[in-house]
Amino acid sequence: MDWVNGVYGAGALLSAGAAGWCLWRCGCVWQRRARHRAAVRPDGSQSLRREGRRKAESVDERIVAYAAYLSQRMDSPLAVPWTPAFLRDRPSTQSAATAGMAGRLTDGGCWEARVRLAVGGLLAGLLAGGAISVELGCCLAATGALTGWQALPWALRHRARCRAEAMERDLSEMLDVVALGMRSGMSFDRSLELYTGHFSTMLADALADAHRQWSCGLASRDEALRAVAASYDSPLFERVVENVVRSLRFGATLADNLEDAAREARSGYKARKQEQVAKAPVKMMVPTGVLILPAMLILVLGPVLLELAGGF
Repeated sequence: MDWVNGVYGAGALLSAGAAGWCLWRCGCVWQRRARHRAAVRPDGSQSLRREGRRKAESVDERIVAYAAYLSQRMDSPLAVPWTPAFLRDRPSTQSAATAGMAGRLTDGGCWEARVRLAVGGLLAGLLAGGAISVELGCCLAATGALTGWQALPWALRHRARCRAEAMERDLSEMLDVVALGMRSGMSFDRSLELYTGHFSTMLADALADAHRQWSCGLASRDEALRAVAASYDSPLFERVVENVVRSLRFGATLADNLEDAAREARSGYKARKQEQVAKAPVKMMVPTGVLILPAMLILVLGPVLLELAGGF
């Protein structure tokens, strides 16, 4: 009978985990849609997509914000780190640049956040499972510790993907506006300032910061534009920036190149969205099978297993 109870417990734990994962994904999708609706408000109020001022609403943003807070706190001489000294010196911020957190996350802060989240997940799993049984408490504690340890890398990768997707959505619009300004007789700097002054997007904020840098002499225009391209995980944006840099350096016609790049960006974004829509039914088969199949097996094979166990 013990192994039958173990099968039931494993099936219930698997079903609960799959249900939790589905609820988490639905929550992320709902929050993303809510932020998008708030970002395109027609009343002229400030957009919530302004990267430097938006609130940490999702779980991923809260984790990244907590890591940034610990990065600032670790610089204080009064800080008491939980992380060993040999671990704080190891590099761990490879995804910080593409996640838009370059300069705000340090290696010590990232390791400190991972250790604290792992300890928090271990204690939460131990308390949740220990109320039922010792075995379940140990299993949930190990799962919580592993989840907490990997939470920050997952959050950084998710933030990088969201930033790249938002940039590719706004890239064609930016190129069209800059090309229209240059065809009207404006310079590239004035056309870019026209876009950044009338649009409230992540890309507009990043380009506005770069424009201020080369206007104040803190960096050259080529370096500032390449730094913006490096902060996004998008090969298309890197090609567009290199094309702009070469055209401005050698005096080539830039408006036609920007319009061609805008058409390419628009068609590429449309193709990726169509691909995501085509993959959606296939991806829905995974949670459906994980949630339904264990329940059906328990319902059908459960009485048979109980009769076999009672016969022995």
